Amino acid sequence: MRVPKARARVAPVARSDRTKGKRTGAPASPKVRSALVDRDTPEVSDAPEARHAGAGLEVGDARSAPELPARTDTAFRLSSKFTPAGDQPKAIKELLEGLERGDDAQVLLGITGSGKTFTVANVIEKINKPTLIIAHNKILAAQLYGEFKELFPDNAVHYFVSYYDYYQPEAYVPTTDTFIEKDSIVNEEIDRMRHAATFALLSRKDVIIVASVSCIYGIGARETYAQMTCEIDVGTSVDRDDVLRRLVELQYERNDVDFHRGTFRVRGDTVEVFPAYEADTAVRIEWWGDQVEAMSEIDPLRGGVKRKLDRTVIFAASHYATPDETMRKAITSIRIELKDQLEHLSAQGKLLERQRLEQRTMYDLESIEQMGFCSGIENYSRHLTARSVGDPPPTLMDYFGDDYLLIIDESHQTVPQIGAMYNGDRSRKETLVEFGFRLPSALDNRPLRFDEWRERAKRTIYVSATPADWELNQAKGVVVEQIIRPTGLLDPEVEVRPVAHQVDDLLAEIRTRVGEGDRVLVTTLTKRMAEDLTEYYREIGVKVKYLHSDIDTLERIQIIRDLRRGEFDVLVGINLLREGLDIPEVSLVGILDADKEGFLRSERSLIQTIGRAARNLRGRVLLYADKQTDSIVHAVSETNRRRAVQAAFNQANGIVPRSTVRSILDVQPAEPMPAKGRRSVQVAGLELKKLDTLDGVRAAIEKLRGEMRQAAADLEFERAAALRDQARELEQLELQMR
Repeated sequence: MRVPKARARVAPVARSDRTKGKRTGAPASPKVRSALVDRDTPEVSDAPEARHAGAGLEVGDARSAPELPARTDTAFRLSSKFTPAGDQPKAIKELLEGLERGDDAQVLLGITGSGKTFTVANVIEKINKPTLIIAHNKILAAQLYGEFKELFPDNAVHYFVSYYDYYQPEAYVPTTDTFIEKDSIVNEEIDRMRHAATFALLSRKDVIIVASVSCIYGIGARETYAQMTCEIDVGTSVDRDDVLRRLVELQYERNDVDFHRGTFRVRGDTVEVFPAYEADTAVRIEWWGDQVEAMSEIDPLRGGVKRKLDRTVIFAASHYATPDETMRKAITSIRIELKDQLEHLSAQGKLLERQRLEQRTMYDLESIEQMGFCSGIENYSRHLTARSVGDPPPTLMDYFGDDYLLIIDESHQTVPQIGAMYNGDRSRKETLVEFGFRLPSALDNRPLRFDEWRERAKRTIYVSATPADWELNQAKGVVVEQIIRPTGLLDPEVEVRPVAHQVDDLLAEIRTRVGEGDRVLVTTLTKRMAEDLTEYYREIGVKVKYLHSDIDTLERIQIIRDLRRGEFDVLVGINLLREGLDIPEVSLVGILDADKEGFLRSERSLIQTIGRAARNLRGRVLLYADKQTDSIVHAVSETNRRRAVQAAFNQANGIVPRSTVRSILDVQPAEPMPAKGRRSVQVAGLELKKLDTLDGVRAAIEKLRGEMRQAAADLEFERAAALRDQARELEQLELQMR
């Protein structure tokens, strides 16, 4: 029996073998496809046209793209018990007026605690356009995602960040002649959320995507991803085996035992598909003869029907789906480039580099021809997407089209990060090309250049308490200020004191604040000073801890949680202006050596650090400096200006300031493993004693994995990572017991 050649292959990002149980992303060969489709299935016609029989199955390719279903036009609906207060109404009005005028860039200068997120949410509701929000790190993006998800429960709010838990890029160090292979571990839940984001963008208009700067990195082209679909209508004639083949082409695996995301299973005349972009919903397709009799959304675990469907569109399980015709053209193009580059290296007398490049590239080409992918296939993305030299890669921003709203959160940090991505990537890849590890086309597997990003950044709102000069210039100096807090709180009082005896002077203030039940933050210039100061204060009876970059992320969250709970009173650090470090219990911030000009004592850094005391009614900041630097003068002047505006507003509106009230996030990390030989361990908050049998250990591992998956789904990534580590330690215990 002959199975027609598949027209779609998938070019996935390489996945680590350490991702246990995860498919590698390789499309099935004709022989494997035949085994997948024909296992316990009737004979299939040899006629090539039989594959597309039936009007109910739409198959997209490079020659004939199926028409996508019309995107739903549901309006954004903001759901909140609060109404705009303070100067939020003014900020919302001014931002909307700017958007109506067609301003490409606006700046929202919103101070700490002024409700910038709520203001932006009101703007999104009013303008009613798909919205991309870019934050500069995953944790901040996760916080924003949670907030917007709560504010827009009836709309499509999604999370798009890098799906790597661990990523070591390919690199070469000429000085030591060391080549570092690419290594990575993919986070399955984040991968699903990325698929959900692009699926939402292609299927509806009421979409908010909260992303990190990974959104400027290349993914599969929007046009190709939109083509690689399987569309089925109830009541139409379509051969079941055609559907199975199409699912395999779209990178779904047949798995009749372990039904999970990115797989399908066959039970007689019933096929169930678990789309790559769904978390808890699968699609069941039922046939009567050659006719699709019924379709429904089901619970993949229990099998219960959620709702009936008349039509379904299943998108590919990978963003890198590539039609076979495009793949063949890409192989030819790669061979031509290889020939030219080999001649270039020979002319330069680089014989070692020539041999290395020829060997590596020919091996990759063989893998692509035989399996449709190779390790590091993203380095050939220019050929796979038929781009010209230097053309920008397709990114998430292209999925939005031209009519959308862009929000840059904490723009003073996010914009420089966007600008830095291209240069860092380029430097590493130029070394690989120079020494024969990659073809020059690898340079086009890259993030967007800053100018390319700017071309796509239309209708942009830059949000920051301390916007940089670049954002202000883009907005032509027009700034929408939001400096009135709904709580009526004023910016903290700022006092400058001499550096002499700063440690002991601050100690006296600490004792006073601690006696009132408050917390204190102290910033130093170096890690060594932070540690020494902590040790000194601890020796004289102060409950104190330090926080800097040597402490891992999970422990940082624990430290901040413990500070808020009162388990200690003083936190010493270097850069305590980190977003998310908003602790209402802090009433005093001490900035040591404030007159040492530099990044940590610049005007913007000082204003950000001063803001850490802005959520407490008794907020106060002490700057220890022997001279009034320009940064100190400007920071103190700006703080006093804001205090005056806030006080005048409170007096005019009869507002009595009150401290911010914020719940303490109780992130329960997994308990450490017991000493070797002991088999009593704390698992997910439950005491499991005497794990003396293999069955008991295995049950504990499965329980941990279940808790880990749930934590990932809830965006509690630190807790998920801790549970994963504990599960791995139990696996070692299991091996010892075998």
